[in-house]
Amino acid sequence: MGIFARLFGRSKRPVIARLKPEDAEDVAQLHGDYFDRGWSPVECENLIADATCYGLGARLAQGEPLCGFLLCRIAADEAEILSIAVARHARERGIAKSMLARGIAGLGVERVRSLFLEVEAENIAALKLYRHFGFEEVGRRPAYYRKADGSTAEAIVMRRNF
Repeated sequence: MGIFARLFGRSKRPVIARLKPEDAEDVAQLHGDYFDRGWSPVECENLIADATCYGLGARLAQGEPLCGFLLCRIAADEAEILSIAVARHARERGIAKSMLARGIAGLGVERVRSLFLEVEAENIAALKLYRHFGFEEVGRRPAYYRKADGSTAEAIVMRRNF
C-alpha cells in the first residue's frame, strides 16, 4: 500500500456492526492468523449465535470482508472479552479502539457492570489500548499461554468497571 493510500485510508472510519453467523469464516481466519490455538468456523458460528455472546465485526468499507472482530461472553452483570483481532493490513487505523468503544457501549446497554479480559503480558500495544479504556490489572496467570514453539507466556487479567 502506497503512502497516499495509507494516508487517505486512515481518514475513513471503519464500518462496525454486530457479527452475523455468515461472518464465521472471516472470524475464524482472523483468529487463526493471530492466536496459536485458532477457532474453527463452526466454533465461531456457535459463538456468534450464542445468546450469551456479544460480537462486533469491522470492515474498511460496506460490503468488504471483515478486517477485525471483537467477541465477548456475558454472564449476569459481568462480561469477558474472549478475543479481539485486527488484520495486519488494517492496523493503525483505530479499528481496535473503535470496536472496543462500541463494544463497551453495547455491553453497558446489556447492563454489564464489569468487563474482564486476559492479555499476554508482552503485548504492549494491547495493554496500552486496554489501559486507555480504563482497564486495570487485577491478577496474573504465569505460564498461561502456550506458544507454538512450546514456550509459555504470562497472562495479565484486567477489569474495567462501568
